[in-house]
Amino acid sequence: MKILKCMIGAVSLLIAASSVNDVAAQTVSQNDMKKTYEELKTVFDVLSPRTIHPAEGYLKYPYLIPAGFYTQMWDWDGFFIGNYFCSKGKPEYLKYWALNLIEGVDSKGYVSGCATTKGPRPIFGDFSMKPFLAQGVLFASKGLNDYQWIRPYYDKLKLTLRYREETQRDEKTGLYFWQIAMQSGADNNVALNYFTEDKRSFLACDASTLQVREYEAMAVIARQLGNTDESAQFELKAQKLKDAINKYLWCDEDKTYYNVDRETGTFYKRVSYSNFWPLFDRIATKANGQAMIRHYLINTKQLKSPYGFRSLSVQDPDYNNRNIIKPFSNWQGPIWMVANYVDAIILKHYGFDKEVEWVAYTLGKMLISDYKKYGSLHESYNAENGAPLAPADTYVDENGKFIGFVSWNLCVENIFQGLIDGRWMTLEIK
Repeated sequence: MKILKCMIGAVSLLIAASSVNDVAAQTVSQNDMKKTYEELKTVFDVLSPRTIHPAEGYLKYPYLIPAGFYTQMWDWDGFFIGNYFCSKGKPEYLKYWALNLIEGVDSKGYVSGCATTKGPRPIFGDFSMKPFLAQGVLFASKGLNDYQWIRPYYDKLKLTLRYREETQRDEKTGLYFWQIAMQSGADNNVALNYFTEDKRSFLACDASTLQVREYEAMAVIARQLGNTDESAQFELKAQKLKDAINKYLWCDEDKTYYNVDRETGTFYKRVSYSNFWPLFDRIATKANGQAMIRHYLINTKQLKSPYGFRSLSVQDPDYNNRNIIKPFSNWQGPIWMVANYVDAIILKHYGFDKEVEWVAYTLGKMLISDYKKYGSLHESYNAENGAPLAPADTYVDENGKFIGFVSWNLCVENIFQGLIDGRWMTLEIK
């Protein structure tokens, strides 16, 4: 009887495993991949210049915007757009993004995550600038093959890290938290507190991993500037934070990272795109990372849809594909290109090459189709039918032309660039 039960269990696991990866089972020919890549490059040759604005007012350097509805310079939008330009041999735009943000660092180390021609736009409490600044400075420097431009701003960079440690670091665990989901950029992420009346805060996979990467970036920058002692200190901080992520945020029973309620110390078991950030920096072991990917990311009953990777598990009670934050946002299910780019790099890190090909081709075809119909792109897409979600068709300029959205959508080209040309933009910190 025990043997029969074991056999039934084994068969059940095989059936489950076959359903997990059925979307990715489709193979894409190299010819189709190359054709889609070339077509996407042509589209982005038209769209990418729209993200660059000339210096004006408070913004002393050319600045990057999520072209379309938005005219402001934002933190992580600009980071990913700037890295796209680095991959195209134009690292100066990422440098300009960093300089425009550094200009707004105050005496405490606070820097707003949004800047306009009239000045910084302080929003979302004490922790507005997401932890991307040191990383952006590093990747710009690598692209320019020049670290000396950073020297006058090095102390300001250190100040921003100290400010985060004082305002968003949990003393008990050493992990980092957002005060509210809006600060994270995944505006209504159900794995975080996204209602102002909800006073909980969560030790967060994304906030903590991004802070690890800031320490790692500062370690490289310090070393390049000859500050070897400080470099070692930043490396130590990064390692301690990695250890804390694995100690407190990894749930071995469920084979995933979760955010943790700061007050109760319990896992907040919501399967969101943001749970995967530790894998982006290879913080998970190979075995744990692969298990998490199989259980959740490439599982069609969790995050994988026929059109890319969902931002929230389809099993979550709050899963939906509506445009529910105005003007254009919803991280409770829809497909976001930045999340899918992060997912693609994670898949590459942990050896899921076929799935990387699948997501590149799937997203590439969707974006090309979008451009042909609208002359621009959208900010997010319905995970169940691939339809453009936001902005709505009603958002048009004074000439009645659809305003669209570009931004980090450009990074989809970088996935193809790695697959076809062998030039990966994995944003690894070395």
